[in-house]
Amino acid sequence: MGSDKVLSIKSNILWSSIGSIIGLSCQWLISVLVVRLSFGFSDAGLYSLSMSVYGIFFPIAQYRMYTYQVSDVNGENTVGEYLSFRLLTILLSLVLTFAYSLFTCRPVSVFCIFLYGLYKSANQLIDVLHAADQQFSRMDYVGVSLALQGALSLVFFCVALSCFRSVPLAIFAMFIAVVLVGWFYDLPRTSALTSIVVGISRNKAKRLLITCLPAVVAGIAVSASSSIPRQYLSSALGDSALGVYSSIAAPIAIIQMGVSYLYNPLLGYFSKSYSDKDRRSFFRLYFACLLGALIIAVVFGIGFEVFGNSLFSFVFGDEILPFMYLVPPMIASAVLTGLMWLVNDLLISFRYFSHTLVAGVLMFIVSLSSMKYSVEVFNLNGVTVCSLISCLFGLVYMVVVLSILLRRHFNNLV
Repeated sequence: MGSDKVLSIKSNILWSSIGSIIGLSCQWLISVLVVRLSFGFSDAGLYSLSMSVYGIFFPIAQYRMYTYQVSDVNGENTVGEYLSFRLLTILLSLVLTFAYSLFTCRPVSVFCIFLYGLYKSANQLIDVLHAADQQFSRMDYVGVSLALQGALSLVFFCVALSCFRSVPLAIFAMFIAVVLVGWFYDLPRTSALTSIVVGISRNKAKRLLITCLPAVVAGIAVSASSSIPRQYLSSALGDSALGVYSSIAAPIAIIQMGVSYLYNPLLGYFSKSYSDKDRRSFFRLYFACLLGALIIAVVFGIGFEVFGNSLFSFVFGDEILPFMYLVPPMIASAVLTGLMWLVNDLLISFRYFSHTLVAGVLMFIVSLSSMKYSVEVFNLNGVTVCSLISCLFGLVYMVVVLSILLRRHFNNLV
């Protein structure tokens, strides 16, 4: 089974980028409209808190399987096995999210956090199908799906929030929207590319759990290094402060995501050139990603500098303008974070899991150590300061390690 049509690298990048940008733009509009359709920034803070808390356990649901699956050039596991394994990790992440929120968040926030986790779980199941699409070089399916998920989530969220004035119900409406896209769009198309038989043996599940565990723990540490400072900001300065910070941070995240949209479609090609020991192809891809990241940073940096005040004033009103000082360090943090995930994903693609663990733990320790002081000294900017410092430590470590490992690999050194 499969498709005769294979898209070029440029077409795959284009489809992935367009779909991802549309989806991300819709997510940003949700963060905007949660302010416009409610009263003040409190609901935006609740929505952001839900994102931040679930973000801590998101790596467990994901279990770094997308990168692992896309780089599975030898057909180690079937799509059905990856899908079954994802169901197990999703269940574990939801249990941990609920337990964590019970002990660390106000009761009114717990239900909202759990529903957001349910919504993201639906995204993650579709993510397995997208990885299969990418293996068949059909990222047009991925791009359309991401656009549909974003657009329908936006519509369902706005309708529910307008009718019921309830953030939890609006998040549940997004969950329904994603399920509809997955069932009626993604599943039929991926099934046409390859057979999907749900089920995985205990031995395979155990092997995947053990093999990818270091990368998963690293992902938790990296997510926590940015999520916990946001949670601390909410506790120290209130939901409104977090709402303001998150409202400004949402469009800045386009820079970080832009870097991932650039390299994500190339992970399979990276793995192939690495497996074939094709040094020239590998470094052509590598430096193209670095150049692309630089171009994205410059273009968006200039754009926010020129149009930032007008954009935020139009969307949120003039009351957001006193907080525009948050933008420049956020841009720097977004670029650094995007590059950090590039190197992190390359290490996972080449199965160097232990080094991602060291980098993740290092980032977590640095962030946790500087969190309280940063927020006290830099106020709302304290979260960004934590991100910059911790990300810099992790990136430097992984770049050094990756350089050494690549030199050994391409020079056939033991």
